Amino acid sequence: MYRLSAAHYDAIYAAKDYAGEAAQIRDLVAARRGRHGGRLLDVACGTGRHLEHLRAHFEAAGLDLEPGLLAEARRRLPGLPLHQGDMRAFDLGERFDVVTCLFSAIGYVRTRAGLARALRSMARHLAPGGVLLVEPWFTPEAWRGGKSTVHLKTVDLPELKIARACTSLTRGRLSVMDMHHLVSTPEGTRHFKERHSIGLFTVDEMRAGFRAAGLAADLEEPGLSGRGLWVAGWG
Repeated sequence: MYRLSAAHYDAIYAAKDYAGEAAQIRDLVAARRGRHGGRLLDVACGTGRHLEHLRAHFEAAGLDLEPGLLAEARRRLPGLPLHQGDMRAFDLGERFDVVTCLFSAIGYVRTRAGLARALRSMARHLAPGGVLLVEPWFTPEAWRGGKSTVHLKTVDLPELKIARACTSLTRGRLSVMDMHHLVSTPEGTRHFKERHSIGLFTVDEMRAGFRAAGLAADLEEPGLSGRGLWVAGWG
């Protein structure tokens, strides 16, 4: 999904408060488990921006499917265990006290079958007494009322200019975003397009997915960024 834009991902999302979100996660986990620290796995860790802050409080590791994003994470976090894998079917052969899947990455599983597989994979890696945190994408009802919308995000740095124009569509139970990037550096200007197809799941479908994985889950509002946060553990 981010093969072409991975090198510019952090510049595009520079305004995101990763430090603040990591602090919320740390406090939530401590309140839930009654103690600080432990082993943490960030599923769909991207460029490692959450891990950059979480590693001060946890024995942390990450997993992502996209090699370009992992390359950025490895530059940022040398020595931190970072695995390439699909959240729907990964097996690291170990368990963690905390498993996270943030920034609505769970939507990339696209289907309810994919959701069930991903939650089972995460549950397999969750230690007894552990906490699973999943930040959801929009529900079908909340996704712009089914209307097409347009958005523009820009980056204006001395040697990097980016304009990312996005058209958001609805295709059945998928939110589809066509992102056109115009990127200028001292070496020249190039244009590329990425299509992101993200599944729209209801609250009941999410809850059923956790239940099928053997987990009891509650949706906490507003969550880290206003989309809510599923907090799950062994039932």
